[in-house]
Amino acid sequence: MFRRILALMAKEFLALLKDKRSRFVLIVPPLVQLLVFGYAATFDLKHVPYALFNEDAGYAARDLAAALRGSPSFTEVAQLSHSGEIAPLIDRKDALMVVRIGPRFSADLLSGRTAPLQVIVDGRNSNTALLVVNYVRVIVDQFNRDWADAHGTPLPPAYIETRAWFNPNLESRWFFLPGIVGLLTLLVTLLVTSLSVAREREQGTFDQLLVTPMRPIEILIGKALPGFIIGVVEASLIIAATVFWFGVPLLGSLLTLYTGVLLFLLSAVGVGLMISSLAVTQQQGMLGAFFFMVPAIILSGFATPIANMPWLIQQLTLLNPMRYFLVVLRGVFLEGTPFPLLIPQFWPMAAIGLAALATAAWLFRHRMY
Repeated sequence: MFRRILALMAKEFLALLKDKRSRFVLIVPPLVQLLVFGYAATFDLKHVPYALFNEDAGYAARDLAAALRGSPSFTEVAQLSHSGEIAPLIDRKDALMVVRIGPRFSADLLSGRTAPLQVIVDGRNSNTALLVVNYVRVIVDQFNRDWADAHGTPLPPAYIETRAWFNPNLESRWFFLPGIVGLLTLLVTLLVTSLSVAREREQGTFDQLLVTPMRPIEILIGKALPGFIIGVVEASLIIAATVFWFGVPLLGSLLTLYTGVLLFLLSAVGVGLMISSLAVTQQQGMLGAFFFMVPAIILSGFATPIANMPWLIQQLTLLNPMRYFLVVLRGVFLEGTPFPLLIPQFWPMAAIGLAALATAAWLFRHRMY
């Protein structure tokens, strides 16, 4: 039995590696997506275009303007001379933000009064607007501390001190890239397994496979293991690139991480074989893979927190193995979460994988006869 399964596995690998399209799917898309997400998928804002409307000639206003210009996150694109220039600048998207310093800004600070500062932001993209306002708030807070130190004025009796745990520099890349490990592993594994049986049917070799001495369960195992092995290799390469190329820390143990990888691959291979058992052509298999993959990514918490979803949608995510795998990835990478605390994530992936493989086996036997 073991020799027969090995022979079928060798046949599967040869079929994958000899086909130019299969080699392309295995190598190029994961590499391109890793680079795109690694460098482009970020919540950080760089070089925000802003305009300054400074109505105050005092040195306090000049110091604040200099702090804005010295920030690596902002790029000054215009200096305004009257308020009528603000709206057209925002409407044309020439500037994402306008900072208006009132005429009594320096005088109010010197007299010990609060000095208003007006920040006008393009709110068409609300997430970006909130980030810009937070960036400005950081600069203004630092200006307030420097002013208090220089003039001996007391700071407010109570203030907020913010500390970021697990990601002290608030690098959004550290949040995204562990999720990319799950996304690309799912992509490659699902495509490889969802095309395996469909390829046999389309090329007319499925009947030849049935007349071999192999039993249906042996054929299914021989079809599953190549996708499983390819998934482990792909996941390992992406994890290595995440750690050594992009510098994302891996604080947890490799044993815990690869336990999650193997259980996730179990579920991904099971789903892929279910799709492949139902598909007649490779095109149907590929469409079925993407039909599953897009909702799986959206409902995984990759970009949108599951807690913010409606209650019914939250219940649907319980059937999504990627939901649990992302918790494992981010926990092991950023928090160093130990194995016992991730058991509530491990067993649902194992259950989904076993159920998917059992269903795939039933479908495979059903479609054979």
